[in-house]
Amino acid sequence: MPKRTAATPSPNETIPARDQIDERDTWDLSSLYADDAHWELAFREFETSFPRFAEFKGGFTASAVALLRCLEFRNDLDRLLERLGHYAFLRVAEDGANDANQARKARLEQARTRAAETAAFFEPELLALPDDRYEALANDPTLAPWRNALRKIRRFKPHVLSEREERLLALCRDSIAGHHRAFSQLTNVDMRFGSLKDAKGHPRELSQSSFSSFLMSRAPDVRRRAFRQFYREFADHDHTLAAMLASSIKADVFEARARNHPSALQAALFADDVPVSVYDNLIAAVRRNLEPLFEYLELRRRHLKLASIRACDTYVPLVADIETDYSFDRATKMVLEALAPLGDEYVAALRDGIAARWVDRYENRGKRSGAFSSGSYRNPPYMLMNYKRDVFADVYTLAHEAGHSMHTWLCQKAQSFQDYDYPIFLAEVASTFNEELLTHHLLRRTKDKKMRAFLINRQIDDIRGTLYRQTMFAEFEKITHDMEEGGQPLTLDSFRSVYRGLLNDYFGPRFMIDQELELECLRIPHFYSAFYVYKYATGISAATALAKKVLDDPTPAPRDAYLRFLSSGGSLMPLDALRLAGVDMTTPDPVDNALALFARRVEELSKLI
Repeated sequence: MPKRTAATPSPNETIPARDQIDERDTWDLSSLYADDAHWELAFREFETSFPRFAEFKGGFTASAVALLRCLEFRNDLDRLLERLGHYAFLRVAEDGANDANQARKARLEQARTRAAETAAFFEPELLALPDDRYEALANDPTLAPWRNALRKIRRFKPHVLSEREERLLALCRDSIAGHHRAFSQLTNVDMRFGSLKDAKGHPRELSQSSFSSFLMSRAPDVRRRAFRQFYREFADHDHTLAAMLASSIKADVFEARARNHPSALQAALFADDVPVSVYDNLIAAVRRNLEPLFEYLELRRRHLKLASIRACDTYVPLVADIETDYSFDRATKMVLEALAPLGDEYVAALRDGIAARWVDRYENRGKRSGAFSSGSYRNPPYMLMNYKRDVFADVYTLAHEAGHSMHTWLCQKAQSFQDYDYPIFLAEVASTFNEELLTHHLLRRTKDKKMRAFLINRQIDDIRGTLYRQTMFAEFEKITHDMEEGGQPLTLDSFRSVYRGLLNDYFGPRFMIDQELELECLRIPHFYSAFYVYKYATGISAATALAKKVLDDPTPAPRDAYLRFLSSGGSLMPLDALRLAGVDMTTPDPVDNALALFARRVEELSKLI
């Protein structure tokens, strides 16, 4: 009997188990390891290899040749560990309820901790060198391929501790990160949201993934029932989740203080060499431009003929009766067409990758919610999705994750292992850039006024969700970390109070805020890995500016500059890499211009509907 595919579920079906998904709709991890047994062999290789790193202690800085041998051995270990971790992570992501997957990842984390303990001498010993000796090594022709990596390491000298202290931090790293695993297990595996009837009266299971489908319903009662039922499950675990979030924040502050950073925020920004002013200016710029957001929410309320507008009313498209039933294959074709301005090589590589099963397409029980792209050096940049053919946003999600994957693909081609890994600050530029090209492509292709209104509404919601919403999240992270650093208690009530204040500010006086929405701060995965979300907001601002350059200029110069930026990986600091592409994020212009585009689109939409 053939396996049922998740592409076309009947209305009363529940979420399928992993082994019920058609293999063609899953990612092919054989490029990493042929199967679990081959992973085990590689894992044993890692376990026997990393203790040998201790042999370099005390002598690896004696000469450039000795340092090169040490760096190359370390590189080999890091590449093996990255590959092992990539496979283990993806297997948990595809089915977190599988005990074998969880055990594999846990064993690797334990080995990683032991390896970090063994290597704890490396950076303290290297950074203990006098400046002149360090510079002489870094400039030695023997170490030319490592020059950039060595200079990045030197930046951390004020924040690298003694060997003994580094060993202690390595030993406790896994222990103090338990909130990540607990949150993932609770929200992706243990929580059950029940089922409810859709607008046609068909029972459907409510989940982290299907929640978005319910919020797209044109029936207000369906949206509100789904919202209340979804958050009821979070309310049943609110104290547990608040404790996890508080633990995450405390861990951030602990590490920042242990490493002599002035604050957790400054610790998070240090690696990218991003000034705190960039973070603060983002929040200030968005707060100066909240009125267009309030106008859009009021336009939404009027058009939907609602007495009051609530959070559950902010996702349904304002333009009804537009076909939003796109198969995955059709979505792929649309995305590839939209990315044509990036050139034949880019498009062909992406097309071939999707055909080679880079993508895990559909939801299954135990699968991680949302979407991501995950790569390792000289291996496929895999994409996880929970594609829903009735959610038009998922077409954009495919373009978004393809941006990440192609960023990884280009870096792997152009850079050595030590320089290929780009920082998250740059990652969100590549993904949102692709979304901008998709919007431009679809707007140019349509002659229908209704479709144009639909697409403009989609772009407005994208900017609202990525720039306004993520900036609100960034402000929440800043406030709550400041509270911990200032000795204020982090409790369920304090989280709700802070988040309620931000909801009031960012949604305006005419918005009806349900009490359940205060619990949103407990369910956002990024809050458990803080100071990431601001990069979405800066990313869309930079991407909007760069996409405009590529689309407005018929010469290949802007495209080539953008592709050089994508290929630069970690060889440049993030702000320098963006300047290479043609945008300066230390100025307010990119954020202000993106917010101005939002205001123009709201005005245009008000005339179309």
